[in-house]
Amino acid sequence: MSIMELENISFSYDNTKVIENINYTFEKEKVYAITGKSGAGKTTLLSLLSGLATPTEGRILFNNKDIKNMDKYEYRSKWVGVIFQSYNLITTLTAIENVTLSMDISGIKKPDNKAYAMGLLTQVGLTEAEANRRVLKLSGGQQQRVAIARSLSYNPNIILADEPTGNLDMDTQDEIMSLFKDLASQGKCIIIVTHSPKVAELSDKVFALN
Repeated sequence: MSIMELENISFSYDNTKVIENINYTFEKEKVYAITGKSGAGKTTLLSLLSGLATPTEGRILFNNKDIKNMDKYEYRSKWVGVIFQSYNLITTLTAIENVTLSMDISGIKKPDNKAYAMGLLTQVGLTEAEANRRVLKLSGGQQQRVAIARSLSYNPNIILADEPTGNLDMDTQDEIMSLFKDLASQGKCIIIVTHSPKVAELSDKVFALN
């Protein structure tokens, strides 16, 4: 089922057209890899999908609504989760504190936010001991799992990931991709910007930018 559509999307920066006339449809329950050479506009497209940038032409529809007309804070705090290559975790906090802080910022109130956060961290493969460790004491793969759990804290429909396996070894990359596939099977749409041929191979669909 379609969840996001790109209709004749173009984006210009300093009079240079970075993206031109893109049409594409993203569906639930699928993992997408956005590929292309450096400078092809992959990260720019992710910024457009997340609402951090606005197309100079065309429309991006989320559940048939133009995201240009939506409250961007609500869009990013309820419907779309973003995962960065550098994790963007608060390094002075523990893994579980990073997730609960995200819940607080998004206004998520559960009967027990800490228990809910622990459930998310367990879902992505971390133990209770790891969850209570400062993130700087965790491996790169574990930090990426924390970032994924944080993005899941408000149960978004779409997860956008910018090179989420770029800093990881091949075995950990496969584990993270397996996790993304599992999340897609739960009804989410996963969109990954990647240079990795293996990530593209493990995805359901590949969207190549020229």
